Amino acid sequence: MKTLLRTLLYLALIVWLGAIVFFSITAAITFQTLQGQTHVAGSIVGQLLRILHNMGMVSGIVALALLILAPAWNIYKSRAVLAPMILLLLMLIGTAWSQFGIIPAMDRDRLAAGGAIDTSDRNNPLTIDFNRLHSRSTNVEGAVLLIGLLTVFFVARAETTRAQ
Repeated sequence: MKTLLRTLLYLALIVWLGAIVFFSITAAITFQTLQGQTHVAGSIVGQLLRILHNMGMVSGIVALALLILAPAWNIYKSRAVLAPMILLLLMLIGTAWSQFGIIPAMDRDRLAAGGAIDTSDRNNPLTIDFNRLHSRSTNVEGAVLLIGLLTVFFVARAETTRAQ
C-alpha cells in the first residue's frame, strides 16, 4: 500500500512537470510551424495551456492530498512533507492565477483589440497590456516548473528521511 501511494505521488508530479515541459516544446513548434499565422498558433497554444492547467491542478491536488495523508500512513515523517506541501500550494496558486486571472485578462485584451492581437497596433494600450500579461504568464509557468523541480527534490529528501 505504501509503495502504491508513493507511486501515485510521484506520478502526479511527473504528469504535471512533464506536461509543462511538453507544453513549452509544443508551443515553440506551433509558433514556428504556423509562422505568419500567430493568431491561429496563439489560439492553439491557449487551448493547450488551459488543458495543462487543468491537468496541473488535478495532479497538484492529488499530490497534496497524498502528502497530507502520508504521515498518518507512516509513509513519510510529518516534518519531511512540510516543505513539499508548501511548494505544491505555491504551484497550485501560480497555476490558478494563470488560469483564472492572467488568461482571461489576455482574452479580454485580445477581443477588445479586434480578436487578433497580432493585427493591432503595437502602441495600442490593449496590445501593450496583452504583451505584459503574456510575459507574466510565461514567467508564472516557468516559476511553477522551477518550484515543481524543487518539490521533487524535497519529496526525494523525504524518502531518505523515511529510510533513516
